[in-house]
Amino acid sequence: MTDLVLMPTPIQNRADKLLLASGSVARRRILQNAGLAFGVETSAVDEACLKKTGQEQNWSPATVALRLAEAKALSVTKPNTLVIGADQMLSCEGIWYDKPEGLNGARQQLLQLRGKTHVLHTAVVLCRNGQILWRHMAEPKLTMRMFSHTFLEHYLSVEADACLGSVGAYRLEGPGIQLFSHIEGDAFAIQGLPLLPLIAALRGMKVLSD
Repeated sequence: MTDLVLMPTPIQNRADKLLLASGSVARRRILQNAGLAFGVETSAVDEACLKKTGQEQNWSPATVALRLAEAKALSVTKPNTLVIGADQMLSCEGIWYDKPEGLNGARQQLLQLRGKTHVLHTAVVLCRNGQILWRHMAEPKLTMRMFSHTFLEHYLSVEADACLGSVGAYRLEGPGIQLFSHIEGDAFAIQGLPLLPLIAALRGMKVLSD
């Protein structure tokens, strides 16, 4: 079942010609705020299986993110529709991190990232009729400050389950911004979708007007 997201005055012509293969609220919000009309169809890709394959074959986290984005886009079969696939991996000092399980998992993950710089490997692809037409990888770097345990507990009480949907256990557009001392890279990519390169690609494909 495909949900259509219609803006009052969409920039491109038809929502049925552009599809987001993701259930991510953040990615959906980014596209909506940019004025795009699009459909949404959640991919059924087994992410855990693909990540396990990546670890067994010694893929880089960027490669895993790209393979996940491609798999999501290719899993949606709607003729003549441009499908957006995206995914994100977090790595820090050679360790991969995934979305935390529960607040205790978020607590442990944030303590491990505290005072360190990590990378968000954020991939986005465009696919039509089973063929990948365009790929892009963004790798913003984020440095967490040495926050106190008191701050961490307050943060977790404020964010609660909202922080569990992110690989880093934070939302940059929310209270999670207070975890950081330095950020380098695209804010949209940090939220899960490198927007400007995607818009440029859509314009190049004549999905968006000049």
